[in-house]
Amino acid sequence: MTATLTRHGSLSRASPTALRSQVFNENCRIALDEKLDFMKPNLAACNVALEGCCRDLESLSDVENVLEKMSVLGVRPDESSFGFLASLYALKGLEEKIIELEDLMGGFGFSDRRAFHSNLISGYVKAGNLESISNIILRSVRVGGGQDSCFSEETYCEVVRGYLQNGSIKDLANLIIETQKLEPPSTVVYSSTGFGIVNACVNLGLLDNAHSILDEMNAQGASVGLGVYVSILNAYCKERRTAEAAQLVMDVSGSGLQLDIGTYDALIEASMSSQDFQSAFALFRDMREARISDLKGSYLTIMTGLTENHRPELMASFLDEVVEDPRVEVGTHDWNSIIHAFCKAGRLEDARRTLRRMVFLQFEPNEQTYLSLINGYATAEKYFSVLMLWNEVKRRVSRDGEKRFKLEHNLVDAFLYALVKGGFFDAVMQVVEKSQQMKIFVDKWRYKQAFMEKHKKLKVTKLRKRNFRKMEALIAFKNWAGLNA
Repeated sequence: MTATLTRHGSLSRASPTALRSQVFNENCRIALDEKLDFMKPNLAACNVALEGCCRDLESLSDVENVLEKMSVLGVRPDESSFGFLASLYALKGLEEKIIELEDLMGGFGFSDRRAFHSNLISGYVKAGNLESISNIILRSVRVGGGQDSCFSEETYCEVVRGYLQNGSIKDLANLIIETQKLEPPSTVVYSSTGFGIVNACVNLGLLDNAHSILDEMNAQGASVGLGVYVSILNAYCKERRTAEAAQLVMDVSGSGLQLDIGTYDALIEASMSSQDFQSAFALFRDMREARISDLKGSYLTIMTGLTENHRPELMASFLDEVVEDPRVEVGTHDWNSIIHAFCKAGRLEDARRTLRRMVFLQFEPNEQTYLSLINGYATAEKYFSVLMLWNEVKRRVSRDGEKRFKLEHNLVDAFLYALVKGGFFDAVMQVVEKSQQMKIFVDKWRYKQAFMEKHKKLKVTKLRKRNFRKMEALIAFKNWAGLNA
């Protein structure tokens, strides 16, 4: 009874790993002694026991015990089994054992060594053995040719922690420099060791350390791979540090490297979201100079952002800069957006200047162009400007015919309402005549109201003395609108 209590007490004080080890050993004993196959641990159970001995207990004797039982039970190890052993042997500095393990893996037909190398790195990190970490990474790159040499994010994070605890930024920079010498030009950016290490810094919240690695590489005069830049740029993008990102992009371009379109698009979107318009312009300029073929996405991002932020003057200067680039699809709708924004802000002269620029560059104004201008002039009560606009449209309709420019209901309505308000009845009747020719229905009641609001006291007799033509136009309008009654 006392022995049972003592054993029970020791079990209750044991660690979870030690308890699992004891249960594993007891299962093995029963399976072997009493020949009960259903009690025989499978590979998964053996690996749990092996992992506990390697990672938690760090006990070579316990590991040997598990391996012996696996051999007796006929349980064949897998890649995970070898990985657990690798981490312990690396921790203990048993290089000969590690070589034996690699030979055994070949004998079992396991050719992919990435998991094995990751476990070795884990053990070397625990031991603070930076030289061996470096050797493993360089060997992996050399053998994999930059294709199968990349490690998981978790492994790279372990490498970074290990170097920062036991080494320095300079050591990490040197490691990247050496791997870049071995990686072929065809290495995918996100598979490069430089990206893996710097990205691990970023993911660990060590962005300043990541930039310090870049600075150290530059200080040594080493060529910096695109992977190092991309991870920092992605971090700047997430943190909305867009001015720094734009400057870093200039450095990338200056070094002869070219970013992918996805990185540019993300940085420009972040810049616009932060209202850092100058950085967005600089990035787009860099895209153009880098001969990126597809500029449509970033162009729309910039134009949409400027529209939403009511910055027509920036839209106009940006459009002027890119309008002759064949990769940018500038259309009348882009000019319309600028004109509309200027009109909405009451900057009518700027709107008119934009219209002149638009026509000069051979973009045809359409109904929306004129509607924005009419509404802008009407709001500012600049009805004479509406009259000038009607004369321009009238000439265009006469010159081009209905095929190229056709008066629509909305435009007729806007002209009539503004011209009635302005008292230009001769022009009003010209619009009415055009609308009748084109069979456009107009609501006379709306113009009656406009007349009564603005010209209720206007008498035909007074006009007869001053301006006979205007009198005739007023009479014609009143007859048309049914105001004589």
